[in-house]
Amino acid sequence: MTQTDVTHALLTSDFYSFQDLLTPVENEHVMEIREFLESEVRPIADDYWDRAEFPVHLIPRVGELGLLGPMWPETVRFENSAVYRGWVALELSRVDAGFSTFIGVQNGLTMGAIGVGGSPEQRAELLPPMSRGELVGAFGLTEPLSGSDTARGLRTTAHRTGDTWVLNGAKRWIGNATFADLTVIWARDTADDQVKGFIVRRGTPGFTATKIERKQALRSVQNADILLDGVEVSEADRLPNIHSFRDVATVLRLTRAEVAWQAVGVAVGAYEATVKYTLEREQFGKPIASFQLVQDRLARCLGNITASIALCVRASQLGDQDRQGDQHSALAKAYTTTAMRETVALCRETLGGNGIQLDHGVARYMADAEAVYSFEGTKDMNHLIVGRAITGIAAFV
Repeated sequence: MTQTDVTHALLTSDFYSFQDLLTPVENEHVMEIREFLESEVRPIADDYWDRAEFPVHLIPRVGELGLLGPMWPETVRFENSAVYRGWVALELSRVDAGFSTFIGVQNGLTMGAIGVGGSPEQRAELLPPMSRGELVGAFGLTEPLSGSDTARGLRTTAHRTGDTWVLNGAKRWIGNATFADLTVIWARDTADDQVKGFIVRRGTPGFTATKIERKQALRSVQNADILLDGVEVSEADRLPNIHSFRDVATVLRLTRAEVAWQAVGVAVGAYEATVKYTLEREQFGKPIASFQLVQDRLARCLGNITASIALCVRASQLGDQDRQGDQHSALAKAYTTTAMRETVALCRETLGGNGIQLDHGVARYMADAEAVYSFEGTKDMNHLIVGRAITGIAAFV
């Protein structure tokens, strides 16, 4: 792909041409992914969202495109940067935040947990088929009574007897869990009170996953309530490099920056739909794009998007340099999700009544933004992480 081709392929919302930071190979893959999203995901996204179902038939295509496992030696297909991986998250959410969330759970959280905490044998067994979409994973951390206080408040327990661990407890809001082949469960060891990770395979007795119904955001994501009632897991399925919640935080740090990128993608999707609408919708005899108040809203949206991309780019560059701390990913996630929330609200306002109806391209983004705003750490918790970095004082409780 020539530089001319790349320039012509820039998103209209990429006002400062950040995509030019990608290598030619990375750009080729971005264009291949964009084509897949536009031709195969966008046409069905509203329908699957409306029915609260996930398009599982597309999972093999995800594997073929190399969307899974781009950062692990066992599964990487070409040399790539954290900026590229973040840009892919933007592209995914620009079309469908639910589809992006599935990939985030599979790729960032579950494969991330195995990549960070797994033994060489576990990585060799699980990462390649997961990268091909042959195995689907889930990440069981959040609990019914434990969200923001997970580091200290985890209630699920693991008790070891010989080479067997027995897990008891409950999890909530676990994406992919209703159809996952394996779920990484985080539990507190009753012997040393430290959090450890366990691979629970589908069909294990005592493990049940029940779909959470009546959601009004990310409806295509199959979130589940999980019950663990005397679930037995062999020592061979414990993640040996996870010794405490500090190790879990390493996995979350890797994914939080990409969730920031995901928030940008949601804002971009709503913004692009709004620009198109304002050029087509006529009032008082001319397109509403010609009115000053509408142009003001569009400029505010584009400013939010541009500032958010800039913050994400730098956070990802720090990740590539092994200089990204919790505070960097936390600030990126907090800022971009707040800007996203304002942007989708401005977009819905611009569409008037049509802004709440799926067919006009904004309502789904506005609803999904509420979930993206909350998961991977709320704004408040992420601000406290940043505040600790600023002052040296932890103010979490």
